Amino acid sequence: MTNDTERLNLFCTAEDLIDTLPGLVYCARVDEYWTMEFVSAGCLDLAGYQVDELLHNRITCFENLIHPDDRAAVRRQVMDALERGHRYHVEYRIRHRNGQYRWVSERGAAFRSDRSSEPMIAGHIQDATTKKEAEAIYREAERRYRSIFENTIEGIYQSSPDGRFVTANPAMARMFGYSSPEQFVADIKGIEEELYVEPTRRNDFLSLIEQNGQVREFESQAYRRDRSIIWISENARAVRDNDGALLFFEGTVEDITERKVQETVAQYQATHDSLTGLLNRNALACRLAEALERRRPHEYVAVLYVDIDQFKYVNDSLGHHMGDQYLRIVASRLSACLRRGDSVARQGGDEFIVLLEGLSAGEEVDQYAQTILSNISQPWRINSVDIHATCSIGISIAPSDALDADTMLRHADAAMFRAKALGRNNYRHFTANLSNRAFDRLEWSNRLRNALTQGEFLLHYQPKVEVLTGRIVGAEALLRWQTPNGESISPADFIPLAEEVGLIVPIGEWVLREACHMNRQWQCAGYRPIPIAVNISAIQLERADLVEKVIGILEETELTPRYLELEITESALMSDVSQSISTLERLRRVGVRSAIDDFGTGYSSLAHLKRFAVDTLKIDRSFICNITRDRGNISIVQAIISLAHTLGLTVVAEGVETPEEYRLLSARGCDQIQGFYSGRPMPAEALAEKLRAQR
Repeated sequence: MTNDTERLNLFCTAEDLIDTLPGLVYCARVDEYWTMEFVSAGCLDLAGYQVDELLHNRITCFENLIHPDDRAAVRRQVMDALERGHRYHVEYRIRHRNGQYRWVSERGAAFRSDRSSEPMIAGHIQDATTKKEAEAIYREAERRYRSIFENTIEGIYQSSPDGRFVTANPAMARMFGYSSPEQFVADIKGIEEELYVEPTRRNDFLSLIEQNGQVREFESQAYRRDRSIIWISENARAVRDNDGALLFFEGTVEDITERKVQETVAQYQATHDSLTGLLNRNALACRLAEALERRRPHEYVAVLYVDIDQFKYVNDSLGHHMGDQYLRIVASRLSACLRRGDSVARQGGDEFIVLLEGLSAGEEVDQYAQTILSNISQPWRINSVDIHATCSIGISIAPSDALDADTMLRHADAAMFRAKALGRNNYRHFTANLSNRAFDRLEWSNRLRNALTQGEFLLHYQPKVEVLTGRIVGAEALLRWQTPNGESISPADFIPLAEEVGLIVPIGEWVLREACHMNRQWQCAGYRPIPIAVNISAIQLERADLVEKVIGILEETELTPRYLELEITESALMSDVSQSISTLERLRRVGVRSAIDDFGTGYSSLAHLKRFAVDTLKIDRSFICNITRDRGNISIVQAIISLAHTLGLTVVAEGVETPEEYRLLSARGCDQIQGFYSGRPMPAEALAEKLRAQR
């Protein structure tokens, strides 16, 4: 009796211990229903059932709790373990009493009992849901990483400290011209010699890693497999073990070749003149400032301000295409006069600047000036036309005339202005009485004011011709200044000064009034009404009273608003987009037509263009002059015509000079042309005669 009591106490103690274990401990017969002979109290937490509900399968068979998709596999693994006499471990899903499925992990073994002819199994079942969820998260993360690694457009790599690639993704291989990552890794034996164009870049890379533990946007030129060169940008870091020992480098690589090419082109365009290929004014100013800074005490720096004499006559008589060719020849001849290290730039229009540095004597500059005068004056032939040109040169020298770039340029400009006033085809040095051209600017400002009050301005009109019919359907009013002594001054010469001294607004109002008055006179004479286009400057466009001024002049001249068209350059419109949109809308409500002049030379976007209340696009002459030879220009012109027609706008091509240009534009659906082919700018009487002829 005592031994039985002790065994019972021992059993109760073991059962109590088992009940404290997490999960379910069980003993079952291996029969059809896995009849439970013992179940621990953990069954309540694990499956939601009490011990007496599972014991002897009173409420349910435990196998019924197993997910239907898992039952066969679980039974198969247990039976296999029984046959082999092994322990088993199986993971599967069970349905909790609340209806939710959870993962469990079961470990068990089979044994024989004297009390039963059937084999028995005993096992321990634990909740494995958290573990399974973690594994699923890990697998998904690994899948995503692998997807990124395999499919990203950036190169991803690991490299060893001794300069070999350890791993690479497909994008990395493609970037360098290899068909697979394995081929890339195997082929590159040394990054320093075989990858970087400049081998020192590997040492730069290692130095930055050593200092910062990483590199950011590390840009280099690199060889592809075929030895072509690309630009790459790297982001990388050092990977170390727990003791700080370097294991490898890992990083990403981006092919930035296209961006580098664009930067190079943008840099060139920002510092060079598009027509001649010379430096532009900004680049020259920077180069001059650098030359003055590095000038040694016994050396001289000189600036020669070169202005082509009467250039406007070439443009007016031979056309802008010929004028552009003329300027290219001048640029070439100026460049031929210089030493290595000297610079020449196009200041704008027909003005050039020559920079000479390292001169041992100030007098040396006279020799260069004489050489330039001689070279420019040599005749040349363009399209069977003999061209004779001269230039006027103004000179300033450092340190005698100035010590800074701005003053040097102003002094050379003043000296050039005096050389031109004294008969052209010569050069003049700066002198104190020419300081800042104050006298000349005051003189010309007064002459401009007098020209306005004394009636020295006049308008010429260039017809706009309809391509399909050849009829004049409009005209552009062009300002001319005829001085009392008979000199004709180009607008290119006086308009900038008028803007500078504040005369552009009254001059612009005079042009507007005169054009409206003349158009009304033609209508009263019985000619078919046509709109007359008047150019509006950026300064006029910025004024809040522009629309009121236009309305007042229309009422004063009794001209119907639809017969006035205002031409505004693309760049002027873009200077203040919101105000431009508002002004154009108000003009449209009045009935005045609007046109974008020199379209294609500014920076307007399609989004802005469709918001501008305009009626006409005028294609800049720079796209027309080479249209018969330049397929790029043809494509641009065709694109502008299609865009304009899509937006319901009329298209006018400027600078049309040849029958071939006319036919090509006609074939591409251009609406109107303007240029020497259809008519040069002419006095009002001459245009009236043409209108009379087609009446």
